[in-house]
Amino acid sequence: MFTIIKQIHNLLTKSRSKYDLQVVTWFCSQQKQIDLEKRRKEMMAKGLPKQKPIKGVKYIVLVSSGKGGVGKSTTSVNLATALKAIQPEKGVGLLDTDVFGPSIPLMMNLDDKPFLTKENLMEPLINYGVKCMSMGFLIEKGAPVIWRGLMVMQALEKLMRQVDWGEIDYLIVDTPPGTGDTHLSLVQNLPISGVILVTTPQSAALQVTKRGAIMFKKLNVPLIGIIENMSSVTCTSCSADIKIFGEGTSELATDLGCNILGSFPLSQEISFTTDKGVPIVIENSKSTDSTRYRAIAEKIIEFFKKRINYKL
Repeated sequence: MFTIIKQIHNLLTKSRSKYDLQVVTWFCSQQKQIDLEKRRKEMMAKGLPKQKPIKGVKYIVLVSSGKGGVGKSTTSVNLATALKAIQPEKGVGLLDTDVFGPSIPLMMNLDDKPFLTKENLMEPLINYGVKCMSMGFLIEKGAPVIWRGLMVMQALEKLMRQVDWGEIDYLIVDTPPGTGDTHLSLVQNLPISGVILVTTPQSAALQVTKRGAIMFKKLNVPLIGIIENMSSVTCTSCSADIKIFGEGTSELATDLGCNILGSFPLSQEISFTTDKGVPIVIENSKSTDSTRYRAIAEKIIEFFKKRINYKL
């Protein structure tokens, strides 16, 4: 291709056609740009890790939000226990990838150290029928994790690859705030089946959540939907729902082309049950909030059924 262009260039040079020379020069520069872009993509592809499934795990679901403090961990433990309650015959796992601030040990009432198998793999701790793994199981209770990036990535690699999950149908992955190394490593290393975004209706939370959603779209991760926490507060006098943070979540869902899976008002019961290590789905299975979590779990199951049928 480049040889032909060069021959054309030589012919036009002899004819001294200034206009034609400019055309060919532009064409050559465009071709060089295309070649450079192709080479850059090839080099980047060589440097990226290959996605590799976790042995025995069928679906991997990320629970994410760019903003901290919006209830990702509370959502994760309740979705995991709801999935197990709806389909007790299925294997459900819960992976806590927040290395600096692991919450799963507290919320699932687990504080033992995992045993090692003959293959030197960690055995998940189990409560409420859900297999759990967290950095919190590997460090002393209350000890801070004061690590730089490389050590964090090594810890994440250990959580991803050195756990004996057995047979798991749904692995719920509780992620830290932000759109940084942890999220990128998870998506690049694992075949993520879908992501659930958790947010509050505040503009500050919605803006950061949208950035996270855009990141996942760029990485071709399917968006299952949005869960809205702290959507309102219920008046103790008249039982009216007061939307203290506004109603911006619906607009975000429209922008992203996805559904709001469920909305949860501020709940004292969710707070109490979470703090004592018993998800509300277990503590009060007939409560309104438990029903909401179960409904979302049903939507997750349906999401994967539709994807299977679509592929077929």
